Amino acid sequence: MVDHSLDQLPVAVIGAGPIGLAAAAHLSERGVPFTVVEAGDTPAAAVRAWSHIQLFSPWEYNTDPAARRLLAATGWQEPDATELPTGGDLVKQYLQPLAELPALAPHIRCNAIVTAISRLGIDRLRTAYREDAPFVLRLADGEELLARAVIDASGTWRQPNHVGANGLPAHGEPDAAAWITHGLPDVFGADRAQHAGRHTVVVGAGHSAANTLLALAELADAEDGTTITWAIRATDPAASFGGGSDDELPARGALGSGLKMLVDTGRVTLAANFRAHTIRRLGDDPTRDQVQLISRGPDGSEQTVTADRIVAATGFRPDHGISSELRLELDPIMSAPRALAPLIDPNQHSCGTVTPHGYRELAHPEPGYWAVGMKSYGRAPTFLMLTGYEQVRSIAAFLAGDLEAAQSVELQLPETGVCSATAGGEALALRLGLSPEQHEQLLHVTARHLGTASSAADAVLAAAAELGVDETAALQLAAYAAELFDAPGATGC
Repeated sequence: MVDHSLDQLPVAVIGAGPIGLAAAAHLSERGVPFTVVEAGDTPAAAVRAWSHIQLFSPWEYNTDPAARRLLAATGWQEPDATELPTGGDLVKQYLQPLAELPALAPHIRCNAIVTAISRLGIDRLRTAYREDAPFVLRLADGEELLARAVIDASGTWRQPNHVGANGLPAHGEPDAAAWITHGLPDVFGADRAQHAGRHTVVVGAGHSAANTLLALAELADAEDGTTITWAIRATDPAASFGGGSDDELPARGALGSGLKMLVDTGRVTLAANFRAHTIRRLGDDPTRDQVQLISRGPDGSEQTVTADRIVAATGFRPDHGISSELRLELDPIMSAPRALAPLIDPNQHSCGTVTPHGYRELAHPEPGYWAVGMKSYGRAPTFLMLTGYEQVRSIAAFLAGDLEAAQSVELQLPETGVCSATAGGEALALRLGLSPEQHEQLLHVTARHLGTASSAADAVLAAAAELGVDETAALQLAAYAAELFDAPGATGC
C-alpha cells in the first residue's frame, strides 16, 4: 500500500522563475523536501522572454538571501549591488546558476504544465479530513503529482490583459491578434521589422508602456517613417511619469522623466482619454495592412487611431482556473488573497509602499496552498521581486515549523524619496547604452556649459551634441537634469 501521509511528501513549487527558485532555495536550506514544476522548457522561461529589458531596480533588490547563500558556497561572484541588470543578465548571472545548483537542479522539472490542483480523493465541497489529504497536481500529459503543500509561483506572464478598456476583449480583438503584441516587444531585435518605418500605437500607462515608448523613440532616430502613438485612458498622463528625480529607484525616475520628454516634445503623439472599444482590420496581411483602434467614451464620443501595429502594455492577470477545486478567498477587486489586497491596492500604494507580509496574509481557507510573487498580487501591477522573496522566506519557515521566523516579516522597499543626481544620471545613461566612462565625460562637459546655458537641460543638450550622443538620448538626459535641478523642461528640438 502506498503511503500518502503528508510528512512523506514534498512541497510542490509551481514555476521556476525568480520567486519559485527562491522558494526552492529556502526550502532546501531548511531541509524541507520539494519539487519545482516549470511550464517552460528551461528555468526562468518568462524572464528570458523579456531578456532585452533593463530593470529599474539594481541587483541589491533582485536577488534572494537564501539563494545568495547557496550560490556563495560554490564560489559564485555576486554582481555589483548598484548595477542595473537586464532580464538576460538576471538569467545568466543569477537564475541559471541558481537552477543548476546540486541542491536544486535534481528537483526541477521543465515542460511540466500544471492544468489543475485538487486534494486526493476530495473535491472542494468536502470538509472532513481535508487537511490530512495530499494535494494532487495534474499535469498536461495526464501525470499526477502528490504534495504536502503548494507554493504557486506560476506568475501571470501567460495571461495578458485585453486591449479593451473595460477588461473584456475589444470588439474584433481576437480577429486582430496577429497585429497585437502583448508585453515588451524587442524593437531592436526580433521585433524590429514589425515597427521600423511603421506606425505603432502603445496602449497602457505603466512601466512596460514607458519602456516600449522610449525604445520606439530611439528606433525612430534610426529608421525614417517610424511613428508612435500612446493611448491612455486617463485625461492627464502625469501619473505615468512617476517620481522623476525624487524617485528612490533612480532608473524608475529616469524612465518617467524620459517618457515625459517624449510627450512634451511631440516625439510621441498622446491619445488621452482613450478607451479601446473596437479593433478593425483594414486587410488580411499583418505585415502590410493596418488596423484601426477605436475608442468610445461614456458619452458616445469616438476617437480613431490607424496603425500598423498595436502594443498592448496593459498588464497581466493571474490564472486561478487551475485551483478551482481549492477553497480560495480572493478579493473581489484585486483577485489577490483577501488579507493582502488592501496592502497592495494600486489606488493607495506604489511598489515601494507595500506593508510587509508573509504566510498569514497569503493564506486561504485551503490550508497549505499559497500563491506568491506576481500571482499573489492579482490584478495589482505594483510587485517587486524583493517582496516575493520575503513571502517565500516566511512560508518556508512556516512549513519547517519555525513559527517565530515565519511571523517575523521585514521588508525594506525603495519608495519615492530623495536620491542622488549622480545615481539617477548613471541609471539613465546605462539604460541608453552609455558606458560609465561616457557618462562621466558627459558630466564634465555639462559642467563646462552650465555657466552659459539658460538651464541645466540646455547644458546637457549642448554637452551631448558636442560628444555626439544621439538626439533621443540627449533629450532624455536633459529632461532628467531639468527635473533634478528644478530647471525648465527640455525644449527647442
